[in-house]
Amino acid sequence: MSEPEHHPAHLRPATVEISRFWPPEVALAVFELIDDLRDKILALHGDQLREALQANRGQRDPNESGDAADDGRPF
Repeated sequence: MSEPEHHPAHLRPATVEISRFWPPEVALAVFELIDDLRDKILALHGDQLREALQANRGQRDPNESGDAADDGRPF
């Protein structure tokens, strides 16, 4: 067996644990934070994200239909 690779901290995957016991107010606050982050990332990098998404969609199986759930939002 090979030894696991050691990567610098910034290259290691991050694990986020989500409590099953958050009160609804906390869950809503976190949800709103994520939504705000999404909007800000889209505002800064929207064109590049759209191009990347279009490129990825071009690589999909042509028989696969994803149009029904596509609301035009990148995420």
